[in-house]
Amino acid sequence: MSRSIHFADRGVRARTSASEPDVLARLREIVGAENVLVDDERVEPYAGDALKEKFPPEAVLLPRTAREVSAILRLANERHFPVTARGGGVGYTGGAVPVEGGVVVGTDRMNRVREVSASNLYAVTEPGVTTYALQQAVEEVGLFYPPDPASYKNSYIGGNIAENAGGIRSAKYGVTKHYVLGLEVVLPTGEVVRTGGLTSKNVVGFDLTGLICGSEGMLGIITEATLRLLPLPETTRTVRATFKTMRAACACPPAFTRSRVTPVAVEVLDRNSIRAVESEFAFGIDPGAGALLLVSVDGGHEEVERTARVVEEVVRELGGYDVLRSESREDEDRLWDVRRALSPAIRKFGTLKFNEDVVVPRSRVPELVERVEGIGRKYETFVVNFGHLGDGNIHVNFMCDREDPAAVGRAREAVGETFAAAVSLGGTISGEHGIGYVKSPYLPLALDAETIEAMRRIKRALDPNGILNPGKMFA
Repeated sequence: MSRSIHFADRGVRARTSASEPDVLARLREIVGAENVLVDDERVEPYAGDALKEKFPPEAVLLPRTAREVSAILRLANERHFPVTARGGGVGYTGGAVPVEGGVVVGTDRMNRVREVSASNLYAVTEPGVTTYALQQAVEEVGLFYPPDPASYKNSYIGGNIAENAGGIRSAKYGVTKHYVLGLEVVLPTGEVVRTGGLTSKNVVGFDLTGLICGSEGMLGIITEATLRLLPLPETTRTVRATFKTMRAACACPPAFTRSRVTPVAVEVLDRNSIRAVESEFAFGIDPGAGALLLVSVDGGHEEVERTARVVEEVVRELGGYDVLRSESREDEDRLWDVRRALSPAIRKFGTLKFNEDVVVPRSRVPELVERVEGIGRKYETFVVNFGHLGDGNIHVNFMCDREDPAAVGRAREAVGETFAAAVSLGGTISGEHGIGYVKSPYLPLALDAETIEAMRRIKRALDPNGILNPGKMFA
């Protein structure tokens, strides 16, 4: 097991009953011997996520049906071993990492788009379909699935729902939960239930669909999803502008609203982000700039041309300079290259990245960035701020040397103060990444004791033996 920067030393991780020969034999009966992985080299890819902290499970199971998932969970309750569901394994908070051992249920083989209904604007998909594959499938018939997490080519739909994933299009289209019409879910005790349905209006019973969406794999394993679709926009355009200050850039979204324009994406990079990408890739951006803004609009051709001109006028009026507006898809890709270059550009500032995703009301973003910059100086830790200005979701990245305990300690202190700052500004500690095990110590910053206890009661009611995804959120 790799050394974790998020856990105190727990010593050797204990084995569970999942390793016992008779349990493994029964698991092989359920999913087939070829779909039970126990060799170290085959288990290792399922041991971590984007954090790259490894907690190898005792076995990886690759079921094909909800019935198989149900049998696994019934056996887990009988023999009391942990089960962790896993999608693409691209999360940043350890939500799909088996920190307590046991088995991982991988959804790799549950990878079919079962139906796309153009007349009723929905798709039915299995959880192991990637976001990109679903988007490609529906676009073939002129439809559109808006949620677009940065990991869309590798993230699975099941994981997107479990984490309520967002993305750059959230400013206009919202997040994953706004597109989930219904689910098939295997509860922790093995029952298979269906929530919601095929229609956008459905107020029969409790909103169990909403309960599962964002529950981080702690209340059930998703085995099928019915998702709402929209007509595919005809085209998009992007405007890029540089600003002397973050406050000037942040004045743009309210001005867009006053101009009756709703951009599909409004992304911002702070001064350190600009300097990092410029030093590595030489995009020709003013190194003295305080912020860079990327604004995209979509829709019909005539409407997009009009709104792109309005966006350009607004950013110029508010102090934007070096303004560029795309005229083609190729132009757009070039304008967005600066955003895509950011992650590789900041690697030189440290071997360890604390990638946090706080969210505040968008009018408070300038104050958030100023406070985070001050926190970085206080703890002598390089920090970049960038992200989704349109909905106030800012990615705060503190960089340090993984092998320097003092530097890691300072960065952790900086993270805690950043979370507290976000909450004090009317926001919260995560807009997209979720809680997992990484942010669980900070949950009381965002939620009061009564709210957390209500969540614990729901968990206990659905998972009385605590077998599904233990060690997360409340740990």
